[in-house]
Amino acid sequence: MLTGTSLLFFIMQFIRFSDLCASGAAANKRVFIRADLNVPQDDAGRITEDTRIRASVPCIQMALDAGAAVMVTSHLGRPTEGAFKPEDSLAPVAARLGELLGRNVPLIPDWLGGVDVAPGNVVMLENCRVNKGEKKCDEALSKQMAALCDIFVHDAFGTAHRAEASTYGIAQYAPIACAGPLLAAEMDAIGKALAAPKRPLIAIVAGSKVSTKLTILEALSSKVDGLIVGGGIANTFMLAAGLKIGKSLAEPDLVDAAKTVIASMKARGAAVPIPTDVVCAKTFSADAVATVKLATEVVDDDLILDIGPQTASLLASQLMQAGTIVWNGPVGVFEFDAFAGGTKTIAEAIAKSSAFSIAGGGDTLAAIAKYGIEKDVSYISTGGGAFLEVLEGKTLPAFEVLAKRAS
Repeated sequence: MLTGTSLLFFIMQFIRFSDLCASGAAANKRVFIRADLNVPQDDAGRITEDTRIRASVPCIQMALDAGAAVMVTSHLGRPTEGAFKPEDSLAPVAARLGELLGRNVPLIPDWLGGVDVAPGNVVMLENCRVNKGEKKCDEALSKQMAALCDIFVHDAFGTAHRAEASTYGIAQYAPIACAGPLLAAEMDAIGKALAAPKRPLIAIVAGSKVSTKLTILEALSSKVDGLIVGGGIANTFMLAAGLKIGKSLAEPDLVDAAKTVIASMKARGAAVPIPTDVVCAKTFSADAVATVKLATEVVDDDLILDIGPQTASLLASQLMQAGTIVWNGPVGVFEFDAFAGGTKTIAEAIAKSSAFSIAGGGDTLAAIAKYGIEKDVSYISTGGGAFLEVLEGKTLPAFEVLAKRAS
């Protein structure tokens, strides 16, 4: 995992678009904004949830207010490079953005050869992932994009872990490359949580499989003061602690890996709390009968679907004493109300805690929304994959290239 010093370097050393606008450096300049406008749509192409579009508005409005000629692009869905289809179009996104900005946002289909936009106006450039060479960060394509602008603004944290032409390549060749307000906020929050955290630093890592988050667990075990595990991951750790888990979801072949994480934490005087009680059922269903049991009383036909109230209370007390909390994943099957108690208790503890808290991942955001604690979490990360890679200790391509350009 990155040391605090190196992580802090990559996060703190970057140019902020807000500073360029405040200094007047963006006036009459051609500004290319890479946003994350990859919103869900129904079968008819109608946008069903527009959070990402609304989140992109501050950066675009900032550029317009600064007197820039603004170009915005994003990926949408999984198009085939070089084979545009109507369902790949950003047309619905441009229409919704126009409603939010209170102005017309023209959609430019073929834009690599040049874009006509005047200062104080904004256009949307059609789905960038349709361009051949986008995913492989083709040098020629990257230079074509960079030639369109005076300032490149990366404001799409959800793509920060990918080195593509519209996220990384263009940043290499644009006259100026900087972080938009969304990306800058992510970088600041990650720096506060991981590079220079207030102690104790408690991480919650939950999910169905240890294998998908093993590198995160290993990386965090050398850094955090407490590592709370939940879901199928907790079941594997219960096996490592010598407990029976019945027919619960787990990965027996990763028990040794779990033991290594426990030993790593113990060697530092830290701990991975193993559940002392659990909520079980005989079937995986919303109407299954929930039974609270001591962790030592689980039988062969039990499914563990949540941590028990005793465990949840102990973990909540630990979170209330934390200085920094990193949260990725609900600790039980919170979609079923009978097995949502653990996640609800954890969520409410985080909301009440005075710690700096940063949360990320789709299921985590769903839990935050379910329990209405959005305003009580210090920072909610917008990028699932990118957030996980930061927790793994990886240097995200976006952070790397913006740091290089700033220096």
